[in-house]
Amino acid sequence: MKRLAVYCGSATPADPRYVELARDVGTALAQQGIGVVYGGGRLGLMGAVAGAALAAGGECLGVIPEALVGGNGRGGEVANYDCELTIVADMHERKAAFTRLSDGFLVLPGGVGTMDELWEAVSWSQLGYHNKPVGVLNAFGFYDGLLAFNRHMADVGFVRPAHQGIILSGTELDPLLNLMRAHEPIVPIVNMDPNTL
Repeated sequence: MKRLAVYCGSATPADPRYVELARDVGTALAQQGIGVVYGGGRLGLMGAVAGAALAAGGECLGVIPEALVGGNGRGGEVANYDCELTIVADMHERKAAFTRLSDGFLVLPGGVGTMDELWEAVSWSQLGYHNKPVGVLNAFGFYDGLLAFNRHMADVGFVRPAHQGIILSGTELDPLLNLMRAHEPIVPIVNMDPNTL
C-alpha cells in the first residue's frame, strides 16, 4: 500500500484522545512510507492527520471541493495549502479522486461525511468499482455500534456472504494495516450468477 485514503472528521471533539489518535495515525503512516490522501482541510481530525504526516516527512495529497475551500481560495479558513492540494468541483469528484489516488481506505472516527465516504467505499467494492481494502480503526469503541449494525444487515440477508468481509476492523493501527495488506479482492455483484443474488 503506497497511499491510503484516510477518512475522518473535520470536527475537533472535546475528548483530546481523538486528535491525538489522528496525529498518531498521520505520523505512523509517514514512518511506514504510506502516503495520505485526505479531504484537504486543515481543521479537526483531518488537519491533525495531515499535519502529523507532513511533519514526519510523509506524502500528503488533499482533495477538497471548491465550496469548502473558504476565504478567497488562498489562505482560506478551511483548505490546507501545506499539502499537495487539488480543488475539485464537488463531493462526487472528490470521492472519485480518493478512489483513484489511493490503494485502500482507512476510516478513523468522524461524522456524517465520514460515514458517507465509508459506505460508498463499501458499496463500490460490492459493485466491483474497486477491489481495495476498507479498514475501520475502531479506537475507543467508537465504531462498535456501526460494526454491530453491519453484522445485523448481514444476519438479515442484506449483505451477501461474499461481501461480509469487506469491512476490516481493528482497535490498533498496525494490526489493521496488516489485515489491509493481506486483503484479497471479493467477487463483485457484477460477476455473480444472477440466479444466486
